[in-house]
Amino acid sequence: MDASSVALFNQLKAAQPFFLLAGPNVIESEEHVMKMAKHIKAITTKVGVPLVFKSSFDKANRTSSKSFRGPGLEEGLKILEKVKAAYDLPVVTDVHESYQCEAVGRVADIIQIPAFLCRQTDLLVAAAKTGKIINIKKGQFCAPSVMANSAEKIRLAGNQNVMVCERGTMFGYNDLIVDPRNFEWLREANCPVVADVTHALQQPAGKKLDGGGVASGGLRELIPCIARTSVAVGVDGIFMEVHDDPVNSPCDGPTQWPLRNLEELLEELIEIAHVTKGKKPFKIDLTPFHE
Repeated sequence: MDASSVALFNQLKAAQPFFLLAGPNVIESEEHVMKMAKHIKAITTKVGVPLVFKSSFDKANRTSSKSFRGPGLEEGLKILEKVKAAYDLPVVTDVHESYQCEAVGRVADIIQIPAFLCRQTDLLVAAAKTGKIINIKKGQFCAPSVMANSAEKIRLAGNQNVMVCERGTMFGYNDLIVDPRNFEWLREANCPVVADVTHALQQPAGKKLDGGGVASGGLRELIPCIARTSVAVGVDGIFMEVHDDPVNSPCDGPTQWPLRNLEELLEELIEIAHVTKGKKPFKIDLTPFHE
Protein backbone atom coordinates (compact mmCIF):
# COMPACT_ATOMS: atom_id res chain seq x y z
CA MET A 1 0.00 0.00 0.00
CA ASP A 2 1.25 3.48 -0.90
CA ALA A 3 2.16 5.17 2.42
CA SER A 4 1.51 8.67 1.09
CA SER A 5 -1.95 7.59 -0.10
CA VAL A 6 -2.81 6.16 3.32
CA ALA A 7 -1.69 9.42 4.97
CA LEU A 8 -3.74 11.56 2.59
CA PHE A 9 -6.77 9.27 2.93
CA ASN A 10 -6.63 9.55 6.72
CA GLN A 11 -6.24 13.32 6.46
CA LEU A 12 -9.29 13.62 4.21
CA LYS A 13 -11.39 11.31 6.42
CA ALA A 14 -10.58 13.52 9.41
CA ALA A 15 -11.14 16.81 7.57
CA GLN A 16 -13.41 19.28 9.32
CA PRO A 17 -15.85 20.47 8.26
CA PHE A 18 -15.24 18.77 4.86
CA PHE A 19 -12.62 18.41 2.15
CA LEU A 20 -12.89 19.82 -1.36
CA LEU A 21 -12.11 18.28 -4.76
CA ALA A 22 -12.17 21.25 -7.14
CA GLY A 23 -10.84 22.60 -10.40
CA PRO A 24 -11.81 23.07 -14.04
CA ASN A 25 -13.62 20.22 -15.76
CA VAL A 26 -10.86 19.59 -18.29
CA ILE A 27 -7.27 20.70 -18.84
CA GLU A 28 -7.62 23.48 -21.41
CA SER A 29 -3.95 24.51 -21.32
CA GLU A 30 -1.04 24.46 -18.89
CA GLU A 31 -1.39 28.19 -18.34
CA HIS A 32 -5.08 27.93 -17.48
CA VAL A 33 -4.70 25.01 -15.09
CA MET A 34 -1.81 26.68 -13.26
CA LYS A 35 -3.85 29.86 -12.91
CA MET A 36 -6.86 27.96 -11.56
CA ALA A 37 -4.75 25.95 -9.10
CA LYS A 38 -3.14 29.13 -7.79
CA HIS A 39 -6.44 30.91 -7.15
CA ILE A 40 -8.39 27.94 -5.79
CA LYS A 41 -5.55 27.09 -3.38
CA ALA A 42 -5.45 30.71 -2.16
CA ILE A 43 -9.20 30.62 -1.46
CA THR A 44 -9.26 27.23 0.28
CA THR A 45 -6.22 28.12 2.37
CA LYS A 46 -7.96 31.33 3.47
CA VAL A 47 -11.19 29.57 4.51
CA GLY A 48 -9.42 26.49 5.95
CA VAL A 49 -10.71 23.69 3.71
CA PRO A 50 -8.33 20.90 2.56
CA LEU A 51 -8.06 20.95 -1.25
CA VAL A 52 -7.40 18.26 -3.83
CA PHE A 53 -7.07 19.90 -7.26
CA LYS A 54 -9.15 18.33 -10.02
CA SER A 55 -8.92 18.42 -13.80
CA SER A 56 -9.31 15.80 -16.53
CA PHE A 57 -6.75 14.97 -19.22
CA ASP A 58 -9.41 13.41 -21.46
CA LYS A 59 -13.19 13.67 -21.44
CA ALA A 60 -13.86 10.37 -23.20
CA ASN A 61 -17.65 10.42 -22.77
CA ARG A 62 -18.53 13.78 -24.35
CA THR A 63 -21.97 14.01 -25.93
CA SER A 64 -20.56 14.79 -29.39
CA SER A 65 -17.51 13.48 -31.22
CA LYS A 66 -16.81 17.10 -32.16
CA SER A 67 -16.52 18.23 -28.53
CA PHE A 68 -13.23 19.26 -26.91
CA ARG A 69 -11.72 16.35 -24.97
CA GLY A 70 -8.48 17.69 -23.51
CA PRO A 71 -4.74 17.23 -24.14
CA GLY A 72 -4.68 13.46 -23.69
CA LEU A 73 -2.96 11.15 -21.23
CA GLU A 74 0.72 11.94 -21.69
CA GLU A 75 0.51 15.73 -21.98
CA GLY A 76 -2.23 15.98 -19.37
CA LEU A 77 -0.24 14.08 -16.74
CA LYS A 78 2.79 16.32 -17.36
CA ILE A 79 0.64 19.37 -16.65
CA LEU A 80 -0.87 17.86 -13.49
CA GLU A 81 2.63 16.99 -12.30
CA LYS A 82 3.59 20.64 -12.69
CA VAL A 83 0.57 21.68 -10.64
CA LYS A 84 1.64 19.35 -7.82
CA ALA A 85 5.19 20.68 -7.84
CA ALA A 86 4.31 24.38 -8.16
CA TYR A 87 1.53 24.53 -5.57
CA ASP A 88 2.21 21.53 -3.33
CA LEU A 89 -1.25 20.15 -3.97
CA PRO A 90 -2.58 16.60 -4.26
CA VAL A 91 -4.46 16.05 -7.53
CA VAL A 92 -7.39 13.95 -8.70
CA THR A 93 -8.16 12.96 -12.28
CA ASP A 94 -10.29 10.32 -13.95
CA VAL A 95 -9.53 7.20 -15.95
CA HIS A 96 -11.68 5.52 -18.58
CA GLU A 97 -9.68 2.43 -19.49
CA SER A 98 -7.67 -0.07 -17.46
CA TYR A 99 -4.40 0.56 -19.31
CA GLN A 100 -4.42 4.21 -18.16
CA CYS A 101 -4.31 3.39 -14.46
CA GLU A 102 -0.61 2.64 -14.04
CA ALA A 103 0.53 5.88 -15.65
CA VAL A 104 -2.12 7.95 -13.88
CA GLY A 105 -1.19 6.34 -10.57
CA ARG A 106 2.36 7.66 -10.91
CA VAL A 107 1.02 11.24 -10.84
CA ALA A 108 -2.48 11.43 -9.35
CA ASP A 109 -3.12 11.10 -5.62
CA ILE A 110 -6.75 10.18 -6.22
CA ILE A 111 -7.97 8.21 -9.24
CA GLN A 112 -11.58 8.88 -10.11
CA ILE A 113 -13.88 6.33 -11.70
CA PRO A 114 -16.54 8.00 -13.91
CA ALA A 115 -20.17 7.35 -13.08
CA PHE A 116 -20.85 5.48 -16.32
CA LEU A 117 -18.06 3.03 -15.40
CA CYS A 118 -18.74 2.56 -11.68
CA ARG A 119 -19.41 -1.20 -12.01
CA GLN A 120 -16.60 -2.03 -14.47
CA THR A 121 -14.68 -4.62 -12.47
CA ASP A 122 -11.49 -4.66 -14.57
CA LEU A 123 -11.21 -0.86 -14.40
CA LEU A 124 -11.88 -0.80 -10.65
CA VAL A 125 -9.28 -3.49 -9.99
CA ALA A 126 -6.64 -1.85 -12.20
CA ALA A 127 -7.20 1.46 -10.40
CA ALA A 128 -7.10 -0.21 -6.98
CA LYS A 129 -3.78 -1.91 -7.73
CA THR A 130 -2.06 1.47 -8.07
CA GLY A 131 -2.44 1.87 -4.31
CA LYS A 132 -3.87 5.35 -4.78
CA ILE A 133 -7.12 6.64 -3.28
CA ILE A 134 -10.05 5.67 -5.50
CA ASN A 135 -13.10 7.93 -5.80
CA ILE A 136 -16.00 6.07 -7.42
CA LYS A 137 -18.83 8.16 -8.78
CA LYS A 138 -22.27 6.56 -8.43
CA GLY A 139 -23.82 5.82 -11.78
CA GLN A 140 -26.79 7.96 -12.71
CA PHE A 141 -28.62 4.68 -13.27
CA CYS A 142 -27.62 3.03 -9.95
CA ALA A 143 -29.21 2.65 -6.57
CA PRO A 144 -26.88 3.78 -3.76
CA SER A 145 -26.63 0.17 -2.55
CA VAL A 146 -24.65 -0.68 -5.70
CA MET A 147 -21.76 1.44 -4.46
CA ALA A 148 -21.10 -0.88 -1.53
CA ASN A 149 -20.29 -3.57 -4.10
CA SER A 150 -18.08 -1.24 -6.14
CA ALA A 151 -16.17 -0.17 -3.03
CA GLU A 152 -15.75 -3.82 -2.05
CA LYS A 153 -14.15 -4.54 -5.43
CA ILE A 154 -11.47 -1.99 -4.56
CA ARG A 155 -10.87 -3.53 -1.14
CA LEU A 156 -10.73 -7.08 -2.47
CA ALA A 157 -8.00 -5.90 -4.87
CA GLY A 158 -5.93 -4.96 -1.82
CA ASN A 159 -6.71 -1.25 -1.49
CA GLN A 160 -8.61 0.13 1.51
CA ASN A 161 -8.43 3.74 0.33
CA VAL A 162 -11.79 4.19 -1.35
CA MET A 163 -14.56 6.77 -1.30
CA VAL A 164 -17.89 7.03 -3.11
CA CYS A 165 -19.48 10.05 -4.76
CA GLU A 166 -23.11 11.00 -5.36
CA ARG A 167 -23.65 12.86 -8.66
CA GLY A 168 -27.37 12.63 -9.25
CA THR A 169 -29.87 10.13 -10.63
CA MET A 170 -31.53 10.20 -14.04
CA PHE A 171 -35.01 11.70 -13.96
CA GLY A 172 -36.46 11.11 -17.39
CA TYR A 173 -34.25 11.54 -20.44
CA ASN A 174 -32.59 14.93 -19.99
CA ASP A 175 -32.51 15.66 -16.30
CA LEU A 176 -30.96 14.57 -13.00
CA ILE A 177 -32.20 14.83 -9.45
CA VAL A 178 -30.31 14.54 -6.16
CA ASP A 179 -32.03 12.38 -3.55
CA PRO A 180 -30.62 13.47 -0.14
CA ARG A 181 -31.43 10.02 1.25
CA ASN A 182 -28.60 8.69 -0.91
CA PHE A 183 -26.03 10.48 1.24
CA GLU A 184 -27.21 8.38 4.18
CA TRP A 185 -27.46 5.15 2.23
CA LEU A 186 -24.04 5.60 0.63
CA ARG A 187 -22.52 5.37 4.10
CA GLU A 188 -23.30 1.66 3.94
CA ALA A 189 -20.20 1.41 1.73
CA ASN A 190 -18.20 2.13 4.93
CA CYS A 191 -16.08 4.87 3.42
CA PRO A 192 -16.08 8.66 2.98
CA VAL A 193 -19.04 10.06 1.04
CA VAL A 194 -18.51 12.87 -1.46
CA ALA A 195 -21.18 15.07 -3.07
CA ASP A 196 -20.60 16.20 -6.65
CA VAL A 197 -22.62 19.40 -6.55
CA THR A 198 -21.91 20.44 -10.14
CA HIS A 199 -22.35 17.37 -12.37
CA ALA A 200 -25.49 16.60 -10.35
CA LEU A 201 -27.09 19.58 -12.07
CA GLN A 202 -26.37 18.52 -15.63
CA GLN A 203 -29.18 18.17 -18.12
CA PRO A 204 -27.67 15.42 -20.27
CA ALA A 205 -28.03 15.96 -24.01
CA GLY A 206 -30.70 18.49 -23.12
CA LYS A 207 -29.59 21.40 -25.31
CA LYS A 208 -30.22 21.44 -29.07
CA LEU A 209 -27.46 23.00 -31.15
CA ASP A 210 -27.78 25.23 -34.18
CA GLY A 211 -27.12 23.11 -37.24
CA GLY A 212 -28.24 19.90 -35.53
CA GLY A 213 -27.01 17.73 -32.69
CA VAL A 214 -27.28 18.11 -28.94
CA ALA A 215 -25.10 19.06 -25.98
CA SER A 216 -25.51 18.83 -22.22
CA GLY A 217 -27.04 21.79 -20.47
CA GLY A 218 -27.19 22.49 -16.77
CA LEU A 219 -28.66 24.43 -13.86
CA ARG A 220 -25.70 26.33 -12.43
CA GLU A 221 -27.97 28.57 -10.36
CA LEU A 222 -28.95 25.53 -8.25
CA ILE A 223 -25.38 24.54 -7.31
CA PRO A 224 -25.68 26.37 -3.95
CA CYS A 225 -28.95 24.53 -3.25
CA ILE A 226 -27.38 21.09 -3.72
CA ALA A 227 -24.19 22.11 -1.90
CA ARG A 228 -26.13 23.41 1.11
CA THR A 229 -28.19 20.23 1.26
CA SER A 230 -25.12 18.00 1.01
CA VAL A 231 -23.29 19.75 3.82
CA ALA A 232 -26.37 19.82 6.05
CA VAL A 233 -26.73 16.05 5.66
CA GLY A 234 -23.09 15.66 6.66
CA VAL A 235 -21.06 14.54 3.65
CA ASP A 236 -17.31 14.14 4.10
CA GLY A 237 -16.29 15.89 0.91
CA ILE A 238 -17.53 18.24 -1.79
CA PHE A 239 -16.67 17.83 -5.47
CA MET A 240 -17.07 21.04 -7.43
CA GLU A 241 -15.94 22.04 -10.90
CA VAL A 242 -14.79 25.65 -10.91
CA HIS A 243 -13.94 27.93 -13.82
CA ASP A 244 -12.81 31.54 -14.22
CA ASP A 245 -14.99 31.97 -17.33
CA PRO A 246 -17.65 29.23 -17.25
CA VAL A 247 -19.74 30.69 -20.06
CA ASN A 248 -16.84 30.17 -22.46
CA SER A 249 -15.58 26.86 -21.03
CA PRO A 250 -15.14 24.22 -23.76
CA CYS A 251 -16.64 21.50 -21.55
CA ASP A 252 -19.58 21.45 -19.11
CA GLY A 253 -19.74 25.24 -18.94
CA PRO A 254 -23.38 25.28 -17.71
CA THR A 255 -22.46 23.37 -14.55
CA GLN A 256 -19.12 24.91 -13.61
CA TRP A 257 -19.14 27.29 -10.65
CA PRO A 258 -17.61 30.75 -11.19
CA LEU A 259 -14.22 31.21 -9.55
CA ARG A 260 -15.22 34.70 -8.40
CA ASN A 261 -18.05 33.18 -6.29
CA LEU A 262 -16.11 30.26 -4.81
CA GLU A 263 -14.99 31.91 -1.58
CA GLU A 264 -18.47 33.22 -0.79
CA LEU A 265 -20.08 29.80 -1.30
CA LEU A 266 -17.43 27.95 0.72
CA GLU A 267 -17.82 30.38 3.60
CA GLU A 268 -21.56 29.71 3.69
CA LEU A 269 -21.08 25.95 3.51
CA ILE A 270 -18.60 26.08 6.39
CA GLU A 271 -21.15 27.97 8.50
CA ILE A 272 -23.79 25.32 7.75
CA ALA A 273 -21.35 22.54 8.60
CA HIS A 274 -20.60 24.09 11.97
CA VAL A 275 -24.24 23.96 13.09
CA THR A 276 -25.43 20.70 11.53
CA LYS A 277 -25.21 17.34 13.26
CA GLY A 278 -25.58 15.53 9.96
CA LYS A 279 -22.48 13.38 10.38
CA LYS A 280 -23.95 11.76 13.50
CA PRO A 281 -26.91 9.36 13.33
CA PHE A 282 -30.02 10.67 15.04
CA LYS A 283 -30.94 8.52 18.02
CA ILE A 284 -34.66 7.86 17.70
CA ASP A 285 -36.43 6.79 20.88
CA LEU A 286 -39.37 4.52 20.08
CA THR A 287 -40.35 3.75 23.65
CA PRO A 288 -43.93 4.82 24.43
CA PHE A 289 -44.32 8.41 25.60
CA HIS A 290 -46.02 8.84 28.97
CA GLU A 291 -47.18 11.98 30.70
